[in-house]
Amino acid sequence: MCDYSLYTMEEDIKQGFLTIKGGHRVGIAGKVVNEGGKIKTLKNISCLNIRIAKEVKGCAMNLAKSIYRDGIKHTLIISPPGCGKTTILRDLIRLLSNGINEIDLSGKKVTVIDERSEIASCYLGIPQNDVGVRTDVLDGCPKVEGLMMAVRTMSPDVIAVDEIGSIKDAEAIMDAINTGVKVVATAHGKDLDEVLKRRGIKLLLKMNV
Repeated sequence: MCDYSLYTMEEDIKQGFLTIKGGHRVGIAGKVVNEGGKIKTLKNISCLNIRIAKEVKGCAMNLAKSIYRDGIKHTLIISPPGCGKTTILRDLIRLLSNGINEIDLSGKKVTVIDERSEIASCYLGIPQNDVGVRTDVLDGCPKVEGLMMAVRTMSPDVIAVDEIGSIKDAEAIMDAINTGVKVVATAHGKDLDEVLKRRGIKLLLKMNV
């Protein structure tokens, strides 16, 4: 899973998961090694949780036609873990990038902040999943830094990001939308009431994002 090099995966292991070719995520449990109050690594690994990623092309078509009929809107997709948030997000990205003939929506320039390499599933910099013809991917890039990198360097119409929730996420999103881009994002939660308990999302709604 580490391509015979634990060192190259050290940053991922610190976060408790690996993303391997194809966008599959491997959760890791074991002995956490702390150094100076920060997680240095995990050792004595005892459990692996393997989540198989899968494209479902067209799964977001009805959703896209419904919410983007009058143009692109800021979008938040909410569901519990393992229910298909990232799959829906990936297909929305593909549709927005290619354009949607049924509602006369022309293709948009999309930048994906793919922090966990699960959306585009890049391998050696090349997306293994279909994310559309006008899509640029910042692979393995932290969300906060990636949002401003995208605005500064890629002139996107839309920025897509997975699993938001923190105050820093919210502040970076607000900075990005103040430049005129639209943001499509996901968040863990069973419903809106639950995700509103997360300070970042509560701030975004308070600011009418």
